[in-house]
Amino acid sequence: MRVSIVLVALLLLASAGAARAADAPWAPPATDTIAADPLGDAISFGQRIAEQTSASVKANVGAGLSCTSCHLQGARAPNASPWVGLWGVYPEYDPRSGQVITLSDRINECFRRSMNGKPLRLDSGAMRGLLSFIWWLSKDVPTGVSVTGRGFKSIEAPHAADPVKGRTLYTERCAACHGASGQGVTGAGGQVVFPALWGSSSFNIGAGMARLDTAAAFVKAKMPLGGVPLTAQEAYDVAAYFTRQPRPDFKAKKGDWPNGDKPKDARY
Repeated sequence: MRVSIVLVALLLLASAGAARAADAPWAPPATDTIAADPLGDAISFGQRIAEQTSASVKANVGAGLSCTSCHLQGARAPNASPWVGLWGVYPEYDPRSGQVITLSDRINECFRRSMNGKPLRLDSGAMRGLLSFIWWLSKDVPTGVSVTGRGFKSIEAPHAADPVKGRTLYTERCAACHGASGQGVTGAGGQVVFPALWGSSSFNIGAGMARLDTAAAFVKAKMPLGGVPLTAQEAYDVAAYFTRQPRPDFKAKKGDWPNGDKPKDARY
């Protein structure tokens, strides 16, 4: 009897711990808490790279985007693939490559795909800066715990995505910022104001945002900025339109999903 009671108690404690782990609070640190020391300098450098990627590491970027084009509000926006909590969840298995990857690997995949560019050297100041910034954003999240708001919130549309309706929606709701031809807007010094959604300056076909489900979830959660949110159906329609527009190829795409678990919304 005593053994059974102890066993039940242990199970309850484990269950409570699992519940707490799943509910890590959303509380990214404020920029004004970055210390004025060498580590703080690295963190600030990483934040600058995230927000001004094309200007900061120009040789590694082939697209008219910054990291914060997708990771909004300085990589602090929940449900917009924030970097808060990422430090403690890597290494992890990556179905796209079919292997376990590190956080540095994941960063470089973004440079190869979303930035349509070249990976950073692992020992470069830029990589150290980005890692330092992600560590700082994640420092209050327990290791191995997924924080509330991580990634994109999955959505479902009542009907199949309609790119024809999406084109009309794009013209009405998106073109004012991203351009009639999806070319985006670049400011002084090459800084990205609004990212290119297709064409030679956009993310390539191997990027996560080139997938319908990912793009629709992002649009539903965060677009248009400051405007009336789209419905799930509208988000899917407009995503079906802009993800199917011409964009750079990704030559290494033949090696993706080697274990046969390719998602249904992949472009290739």
